[in-house]
Amino acid sequence: MNEKIDHHAMLKIAIEEARTGLSEGGIPIGAALFDKTGKVLGRGHNRRVQENDPSVHGETDAFRKAGRQRRYRDIIMVTTLAPCWYCSGLVVQFQIGKVIVGESRTFRGGIDWLRERGIEVVDLDSPDCVEMLTTFIKAHPDVWDEDIGEA
Repeated sequence: MNEKIDHHAMLKIAIEEARTGLSEGGIPIGAALFDKTGKVLGRGHNRRVQENDPSVHGETDAFRKAGRQRRYRDIIMVTTLAPCWYCSGLVVQFQIGKVIVGESRTFRGGIDWLRERGIEVVDLDSPDCVEMLTTFIKAHPDVWDEDIGEA
């Protein structure tokens, strides 16, 4: 993978998506897929609440919007929050080569599992991502618990 790509600039796109989701009344988790040069392939946000669909996580929304790719090993997934087990499974299934995580303090997800399977995971520990999700969880603990499967 190209190490000269600016992970923080990529994360800004995912953060924009998370803020869009929040403005729609949803959970503020955003994601984007990039090719190895840093070109955006698809971007999306968690729309579980908006669409009453438990499968529309930020990562799956961005993945779907990126469309079919010949191969995924050179694809970079950027997400504001550590991917849950469902989204981690997507990364492993399609052999996405790198995952950039905005933060994993509020939810650790499948980071260790991804690393055990050879996926490069970079946790940026973004204060913006931590603050956005911490504020949401405090205001909507029931929606958060449902999102992570603990309702």
